Amino acid sequence: MSWRGGRAAPWIAVSLTLGLLPLAPTWALTLNVQVEGLSGPHAANVLAQLSIEHARSDSDLTAERITALHRRAPEQIRAALAPFGFYRVEIAAQLDRPASGAEVWRAHYRVTPGEPVRVASVDYQITGAGAANPVFPKTFPLTVGAVLNHADYEQAKSDIRYAASAAGYLDYQFAEHLVLVDLVSYEAHIVLHVITGPQYRFGAVRFEQDLLDESLLNRYVRFKPGDVYNPDALLGLQGRLLGSEYFSDVEIMPLKDEISVDNRVPIQVIAQRNRANKYRIGLGFATDVGPRLTLDYQRRYLNSYGDTLRTALSLSPTLSQWELDYRIPLRDPVRDYLIIKPISTYYDTATRLGWTHSLQIAHSSLTAGGWRRNIGLDYRYENVALYDHDSAITSELTPSLSWSKTVADDPVNTQRGYRIKYSVVGSLESVVSETSYLSAQLQFKGVRRFAQDYRIIARADLGATWAQNLSDLPAGRRFYAGGDSSLRGWDFDGLGPRDPVTQEIIGGRYLAVGSLELERRLSGQWSAAIFTDFGNAFDPDYEHSIAQSVGFGVRWASPIGPVRCDLAFGVSESNADGSPPARLHIVIGPDL
Repeated sequence: MSWRGGRAAPWIAVSLTLGLLPLAPTWALTLNVQVEGLSGPHAANVLAQLSIEHARSDSDLTAERITALHRRAPEQIRAALAPFGFYRVEIAAQLDRPASGAEVWRAHYRVTPGEPVRVASVDYQITGAGAANPVFPKTFPLTVGAVLNHADYEQAKSDIRYAASAAGYLDYQFAEHLVLVDLVSYEAHIVLHVITGPQYRFGAVRFEQDLLDESLLNRYVRFKPGDVYNPDALLGLQGRLLGSEYFSDVEIMPLKDEISVDNRVPIQVIAQRNRANKYRIGLGFATDVGPRLTLDYQRRYLNSYGDTLRTALSLSPTLSQWELDYRIPLRDPVRDYLIIKPISTYYDTATRLGWTHSLQIAHSSLTAGGWRRNIGLDYRYENVALYDHDSAITSELTPSLSWSKTVADDPVNTQRGYRIKYSVVGSLESVVSETSYLSAQLQFKGVRRFAQDYRIIARADLGATWAQNLSDLPAGRRFYAGGDSSLRGWDFDGLGPRDPVTQEIIGGRYLAVGSLELERRLSGQWSAAIFTDFGNAFDPDYEHSIAQSVGFGVRWASPIGPVRCDLAFGVSESNADGSPPARLHIVIGPDL
């Protein structure tokens, strides 16, 4: 036992000695990479392909690894420039090793790309059933004498591939496709032979689903049997069916194993019905109406004809509303439908107190230019008092016509877009109405981003009513101004012609309101704004003036739209102490 212990003792001593030795000092190596002689996309592609450039941020760099990456760099630079046609690249590479381990390693590459190779010949052929089809270019985009840019070559191939697919040549193939670069003569030769194969056409469309009548589904199909087969048309059909909300999943399959002798491809559509009911409960706030509770119920389908129903109840201290929207799809179910909409509204504002009930029936259609056009009839019953006056009960049947259009890059937080609406409504005293009038209104709002961090927002609201007297108009058909989306600095409906005796606001036959707002992004989702609002509601039988406010505010771009908090000063009026009245406005929701 003692002999064995004697043999182990030296090893133990050596181990302890090594463990007590101080560790050799280490430093994190710093690497600087510089490429000269290139700019633009050439420089960007070189840096993207250069391994030594990507290694700069590594925390475990060693001298051996830097040296190895430096040796590989010239080959990587040449490979990165070849797609642009540079095959005679000269590179002066230099790696400066620091004298001390804590200093910076410097890798320097001076690149002389030289002249790019040019195309000397192009062998481009289209053969097969579609050889004469004009969808295929007659000449190849890269012509003799052009610089050989491989991205342009691949794009030309991609364009031909798309043209063949969109024109129904499903079996097309590139029989031969290559680019030969002769480094001795320094010229390029392109060979591209395309065989189109037969042209296919759409066959019958079969639907596999258990929800809707097939006559309705066929109206979603915008191609007919015999039309040239185009995959984009199938994607469009899938998008329309999913957008209808009737279905949660839509799969479209061309049945290539059932192609007819005349090259017609049957199409099978398999659709899974969506959940029938959709509920939504919302809480909101706006200065005009105060806190608001919204209950929303949607029935995505009621029957096999595709009728839909939506009902919503909005409750707030000053303005509450219930509405039901029943829609019947017509000839084009995406763009064309009949709307039946009863609405009940309760007002308890600074100017109005009472109920308005209406029943609207309208034909809504989307025009080729993207305008939503509504033509309909509106039966309206109103029992509303203006201030302390007794309630005025009126009923009317009014034809209505409106065009509206909204264009936005982002419907929630818009950076560029606009909303515009024209509307005309009127009644005749002898046709289920107690008065005659004709009213027209134009509403516009535009948003434009510029200089990266700025947005300008412009708004206009113009209206005119032709009626013999203001008293001929029900309270709900008169124009008022003031509020969050009108003239900030005043209450909702707090501006307009006033009764000369009581000084109460009674509304007018004309409206002209405008707004300009400049917004600047501060940080992240936060921005600040300055604005001015101006205009009023007018009537020729009463005194009127232009109201104006100025103010500032902050914005937060939330997932449901901007949260806007504004402080507005009514500079066209003054308090007893001479200061302008001020009002805080808080609004949540999209700009458009």
